Order: sequence, then C-alpha cells, then structure tokens
Amino acid sequence: MKRPLSSTSGSRQPQATYCITLTSIRHMRGIAGSGHSQFLDVLHRSHAGVEDRVRTNKAMGLDNLPSASWEVNCGWMLAANLASDLDAWVRLLTLHDIEDLADAEPTTMRLCLYHLPARLANHARRRWLRIDATWPWAQAFTTRWNRLTQLPPAT
Repeated sequence: MKRPLSSTSGSRQPQATYCITLTSIRHMRGIAGSGHSQFLDVLHRSHAGVEDRVRTNKAMGLDNLPSASWEVNCGWMLAANLASDLDAWVRLLTLHDIEDLADAEPTTMRLCLYHLPARLANHARRRWLRIDATWPWAQAFTTRWNRLTQLPPAT
C-alpha cells in the first residue's frame, strides 16, 4: 500500500475512508482498500439492498403519485410505506418457514394471499371466513392467520 503524499509537495490529501458511498469504480482510485475485490463486493451488496427496497416500495404504490398536490402525495407516500412495512412484518412473523412466500415479491403476495377467494359470513353471532378448499394457498393463509392471532398483545 502506498503512503499518502504530504501536503508540502503540492498534491492533494487522500480522501477519507469513512462515510462514503460510491457506485462508480472510477471514482474510488484514492480510497484506501478500494482495489480489493472484497471492498467492491461489499459496496455492491449494500447498494443492491437499497435498490431492492426501492423496487419493493414502487411495487407497493410509490410508482405513480396520484395528485399534483404536495399534501395528497405526502399522504400517499406515507400509506405506501406503511403497506410496505406491514408486508415485510407479515412475511417475517408468519411466513418465515413457507418456502415459496418467505421472500416473495409484493405482486406474488398480492396474487397468493391478499386477494383472497373467500366469503365472509355471519352465523350465530360469529363471523366465519369461508375459503375455497381447492385454492392452492389455503393452507398458507390459515397458517398465517393462526400465527397472527397467537401473537401476544402489544404492551
């Protein structure tokens, strides 16, 4: 590793190695350790996680803002971010061991579990959710529902 040049020789100081997020390799020439493949891999993985969250939030409603009004769009963004957080928590708490749905995209979750082919019925002062037995995700939904109802109350 080369030693940094002193400021008396007329060249500039090397860049700091902390608080830096770069996506272009050509700008990383003066950063200590930037030539190592591990450094580039960690940088890429960090950025890939951010890109995954942005893509997920766009699929949950942030792709198109509904209005020209700032206040309406702020409310829309809040609702879309809440939906994204709820989707992530539901998958983490209830679908962690179901192979197809643990890391599913929002469109898959919407197709499989949120748009439910069921009928809500009232009988004998109780509500019954009648799910079609031939629906392929019936077991996953009932497992999810049972796990959600067994969570301890918030204190």
